[in-house]
Amino acid sequence: MSDDDTARRAHELDATIRVGKKGVESVADELDRQLGDAELVKVKFLRSARGGTDTETLADELAAAAGAELYRTRGNTAVFSR
Repeated sequence: MSDDDTARRAHELDATIRVGKKGVESVADELDRQLGDAELVKVKFLRSARGGTDTETLADELAAAAGAELYRTRGNTAVFSR
């Protein structure tokens, strides 16, 4: 699959995981599970999760915690793959 196809699919995804005030550790297992079923998973970082940090930093932390690859971030969302 080309990068253009992957980018299009990532854009069309709905966020299936939301990270809130409990942080990335609380959703790492769920991201891992969903990546077992899907090639890409979109995650939304709520304002309560971001606090004084940015989406890119939180996405990197979530990727490390879930053993996932960060595909891209945009605004308050991130897309992960294996």
